[in-house]
Amino acid sequence: MKNKSFLLLFFFLFLCQVSFAQQTILNDSNLPIMVISTDIDPDTNAPTDIPDEPKVLGSMQLIYRPDGSRNYLTDSTNESFLNYKGRIGIELRGSSSQALDKKPYGFTTLLQDGVSNNNVSLLGMPSENDWVLNSLAYDPSMVRDYLSYTLASNMGNYAPRLQYIEVIVNGDYKGVYFLTEKVKRDSDRVNLKKIADDDNDFPDITGGYIIKADKTTGGDEIAWTMPNYGGWDTNFLHHYPKTEDITSAQANYIETIFYDLADQTNPANTSIIDGYPSMIDIPSFVDYMLMAEFASNPDAYQFSTYFHKDRGGKLRAGPIWDYNLSFGNDLFVFGFDRSFYDVWQFDFENRGAKFWRDLFQDETFNCYLAKRWFELTGANQTLNYLTISNLVDGYVALLSESQARELQRWPPQEGWPTVADQAENIIEMKQWIQERINWMNTNIGSSSNCMDVPVPDLVISKIHYNPLEDVGYSSKELEFIEITNNSNQVVDLTGYYIRELGISYQFAANATAAGNQKIYLCSDATVFEAYYGFAPFGVFTRDLSNNSYTIMLSDALGNTIDQVTYMDSDPWPEQADGEGPYLQLVDISSDNSLASNWIASSQSLSIEDIATAQRQIIVYPNPTKGLITIEFDFSNTEALEFSIYNSMGQSVGDFLVHSSNLEINLSHLPSGFYYYNIKNKGVVISRDKIIKN
Repeated sequence: MKNKSFLLLFFFLFLCQVSFAQQTILNDSNLPIMVISTDIDPDTNAPTDIPDEPKVLGSMQLIYRPDGSRNYLTDSTNESFLNYKGRIGIELRGSSSQALDKKPYGFTTLLQDGVSNNNVSLLGMPSENDWVLNSLAYDPSMVRDYLSYTLASNMGNYAPRLQYIEVIVNGDYKGVYFLTEKVKRDSDRVNLKKIADDDNDFPDITGGYIIKADKTTGGDEIAWTMPNYGGWDTNFLHHYPKTEDITSAQANYIETIFYDLADQTNPANTSIIDGYPSMIDIPSFVDYMLMAEFASNPDAYQFSTYFHKDRGGKLRAGPIWDYNLSFGNDLFVFGFDRSFYDVWQFDFENRGAKFWRDLFQDETFNCYLAKRWFELTGANQTLNYLTISNLVDGYVALLSESQARELQRWPPQEGWPTVADQAENIIEMKQWIQERINWMNTNIGSSSNCMDVPVPDLVISKIHYNPLEDVGYSSKELEFIEITNNSNQVVDLTGYYIRELGISYQFAANATAAGNQKIYLCSDATVFEAYYGFAPFGVFTRDLSNNSYTIMLSDALGNTIDQVTYMDSDPWPEQADGEGPYLQLVDISSDNSLASNWIASSQSLSIEDIATAQRQIIVYPNPTKGLITIEFDFSNTEALEFSIYNSMGQSVGDFLVHSSNLEINLSHLPSGFYYYNIKNKGVVISRDKIIKN
């Protein structure tokens, strides 16, 4: 009873502290509520202050009712409404934002030992351990960062996911923040291959890397500098691997990539063999520039500007970060006013590395920039004014309740930005956006020379993303993609590449595909030839996702030739997910973006007998209690070889199939999993597993 009374008293005092310490009352909210308590400092017997670094230990509760209804502070005692309850390490973050009384934070979710990382999903975002609490610094609208990240994501690029929340730290109501993902190498963030300290030779040294142009805050060291057209240098920093982890060979490699880019853009070398199109993913640079310029972000290009490069892949721009100074907003309190609607930021006070302006002035790049701009600003598109206006209205409505508490907690100070001006600021921002769109429409250039770029009829026709493991072969080693030239014409493949992060492949100079040729890209050339009986066309780096992935085949300039987004669940054939068959397009001329046009197939990949594409082999029943039947629907002049193996890879039976229908009795075998191969003329044409009950 004493313990219960103490807990009730503590909880009451806690509520009082939240309510009265800053005269801001937070009992419930339409937003999730985050409650952070740092550990007690033994020297002061009070909660530990949160420094810039290092992180200090604490505990966090994230209150969020999964049905989307109101969240209550009293929900902190109800496990059903706690999106997270556990340990964290927390520190202050940011640069100029730390000058404000309302501080931004970075935190890591930890296991109970207070040391080990704890990868968790927060508010529906993919599991990770590194998170950021953005304090909405210097933005009286409260929406600029949120809007920008959403627009970048809706354009088809990775941008940190985010969610508005209200935050309490050590009983002190801190106001409205957004919880967001830290820019990090992760399969659900910047999806790059992990690079090790012994990856110092080709091709391993080629990735993955995350580089940023930025300030040197938080103890960061300058990796290299590049001159800009303003007469000063732009600093480049290692983000991944960190400065203390990257080897000298790796540091030299990635630095050389940037200097090569500078060389190939001034003067512009547009060769798809050795010019800048062979080095960079043009669509990502186009989209990054469009976001930076559309928002007129004075920090873009020189600060918080990220680049990334996967193993075997091109250099890419992004993700975007730190867009509070945008859409007409700046550090007015410090005398800055740079976010104008009628300037190009790369050519104004903020210029960044020279290659940004050089790219804009190149006719080829500028054409694709203009083309993309006019696509995105069309009716109902991402950067259309009405689309953006509706997004902003939604954010304002969502924040209408918490904005009042934010203002109560952080009342206006003369000369400093305040959310008291939100309504007026939103009106001004919308007007600014209209003027910006009009100005860019007039000044961005012409897209006429790249509007209707012809692309060949290359079709992604087979995908083996999760093969069944076989004796001596892992699933990943057996992966492949088939691309069919669905024409009678020879296609020059020079510079073509797989564009989406996940796997990387770029066709070599002068590579070709003959008319009607099927080419195979695989994960391991030696294994592919040994297992499937012929050499592949090329080898991609990394592995196909076992869940879902967009295979996008593009030409050297980024024009999409074909793309397929497969999934491991209905309506896609689920047998292709680790059961043996692969995905096969039924009709080469059908729409391969539709799951209904794909089947799970176990046919041979023999290039000598490509006509067997539609042949079907059926083994049933499966599972079986003993008898199985083998049927195939094509004439055969030689006996098929049927071999069955146990889970240890040991042969338990070999049979010759002389007719189109054969029964085999397996009743003498113990219950369990077995695997079979069917060969025709020595070539494996089918393989799968059998469950013996």
